Amino acid sequence: MQPDISVILPFYNAAHTLNNAIRSIANQTYDNFECILINNNSTDGSKDIAKAWEKNDSRFRLVEESKQGVVFASNKGSALACGRYIARMDADDWAYPERLELQSQFLDQHPSYEAVVGLARYENQTGNRTGFQNYVDWVNSLKTYKEIKAGRFIDSPIVNPTAMWRRITGEIFGLYRDGDFPEDYEMWLRWLSQGVKIAKINRFVIKWMDSENRLTRTHPIYSDEAFYRVKTFYLSKWLKNNNPHHPFISVWGASKISRKRAALLEKYGIKINFYIDTKRTRQLEKKVLYYKDIPTAGEVFILVYVRQWHAKEDIKQFLNEKSYIEGKNYLMIS
Repeated sequence: MQPDISVILPFYNAAHTLNNAIRSIANQTYDNFECILINNNSTDGSKDIAKAWEKNDSRFRLVEESKQGVVFASNKGSALACGRYIARMDADDWAYPERLELQSQFLDQHPSYEAVVGLARYENQTGNRTGFQNYVDWVNSLKTYKEIKAGRFIDSPIVNPTAMWRRITGEIFGLYRDGDFPEDYEMWLRWLSQGVKIAKINRFVIKWMDSENRLTRTHPIYSDEAFYRVKTFYLSKWLKNNNPHHPFISVWGASKISRKRAALLEKYGIKINFYIDTKRTRQLEKKVLYYKDIPTAGEVFILVYVRQWHAKEDIKQFLNEKSYIEGKNYLMIS
């Protein structure tokens, strides 16, 4: 029988987590699926684990990808997929039993949506509270397609291994690209920029395991600098089409790091009119406005380059009270 869902599970030296990840897929309440296990040059026994599953459960298939990197391994799996739907899974995570059933059911019932994601329960294995917890709290707070779109320039609005999409969507809009950027964030930015509708079910679909060895902690393509490079590219395209004052913007955030990140836009012809700061006394080579003295809504377009989570909410509330409309008069960027 042709599988409805193809689960794409790439792995590299994941012997300590892979068996648990695979078992969580094997125990799904929805069983008309195939799980493609892509070995990406493992040397630690991971392949033996995958081979054992392939031998004992016909729903699992082991393939090899010699070109190193999650982009190549994931795309190899997608190219071999038979299902109508593609579900991503990482080798160090755990899927809730109803994940495949709930997400495929949503896509069956909502043909206008090309992809669906879910909530991630953060499992910290580093021993310390980290910014990842704040990130997961934030991304879980994005409940609708509108909120996902509005949040996409703050950070990646989707936890990648929570995603399921129609196979045809990947064929039309392309999958992961290799480059000096986080491959999943780039794909979501690209899809959203082309009008791909992404929904979220309000259910936990994975436990997202965070460890010191996770690629998002260790690989340079997941650094802050890499995130800002790729978000700036897509932000510049959005501003060209949506900023009524293009190419001029104003930047809320006059710190050195905020100015550095906003300056990346200049490469794309965006011009900064002035900075906005909460201190009256800050002096820079460019004009700085005290935040209470900002122009009337509609006279400027503001990009908020402030990273602190609590400060972002305060700024958003202040701008809304001043009749600024998110997406029309301002965007949250950091």
